[in-house]
Amino acid sequence: MIDSKTYLSWALITGVLVFVGVWIYAMAEWGFLIGIIFGWIPAFIAGLIGGLLWPVIIALLFIFIFFATQE
Repeated sequence: MIDSKTYLSWALITGVLVFVGVWIYAMAEWGFLIGIIFGWIPAFIAGLIGGLLWPVIIALLFIFIFFATQE
C-alpha cells in the first residue's frame, strides 16, 4: 500500500503540474492579461482535484501511452 507521505508527495507534485498547465492554458485561451489575473482560479481548483486524484491520472496516462504506441 501507499503510505500517507508518499501519497501526499505525489499529490503535491501532480497538483503543481496541473495548476501550472491550466494556468498556461488560461493565458493562451483568454489572453495574457486576463489569463494572469483570473486564470489562477480555475487552475487552483483543477490543481486541487488533480492532486487528490493523482493515481487515476497516472493510470489514465499509462493507458493513453499504451494505446498511442500501438501500431
